[in-house]
Amino acid sequence: MTMTRRFLFVLGSSRPDGNTELLARRAAEQLPPQVERRWIDLARHPLPDFEDLRHDSDHVRPTEGAVARLLDATLAATDVVIVSPLYWYSVSAHTKRYLDHWAGWLRTPGLDFKANMAGRTLWGVTALAHEEPEVADPLVGTLNNSAAYMGMRFGGVLLGNGSKPGDVLKDTEALARAKTFFAREAPLARFPYEAR
Repeated sequence: MTMTRRFLFVLGSSRPDGNTELLARRAAEQLPPQVERRWIDLARHPLPDFEDLRHDSDHVRPTEGAVARLLDATLAATDVVIVSPLYWYSVSAHTKRYLDHWAGWLRTPGLDFKANMAGRTLWGVTALAHEEPEVADPLVGTLNNSAAYMGMRFGGVLLGNGSKPGDVLKDTEALARAKTFFAREAPLARFPYEAR
């Protein structure tokens, strides 16, 4: 019996209904109806700055607020979709803060965060103003390497072009890719040096 897929869409834009979110919603529309979808907007549920305690004390599992909400949603998901516009050629600050909290969750006693996330799938969706998709390579690398470290699968990053609000809806190639994006094979992530 296969596990019901549960998608968590982590919205990392500082602007609601931005191009990246529009593209992610187009891709999500293609998921089968029985697939659960949960959307969490990091701008509306801001996380505190991550405090690295690894050499001082153990992290304590959060029980309330945005951090607890994100942790519980992350652990419940079979598929985590990072929905971040390309900011300075990588993920947004909201998104980076979320990923930074993973480091704390790795060190939270009783959570087994890495073991729990292993085998699940990490995806990315981003919109960029550049015509050349290669400028998003640092964002793709961040997500791929994070997935590789966690023993997760990586479904890749759905790229769209757009600067002004709604622009991505004119990117017919991106909209076509969105139709089949989540149906793609998501292999186990590998660090670049492991592919040599």
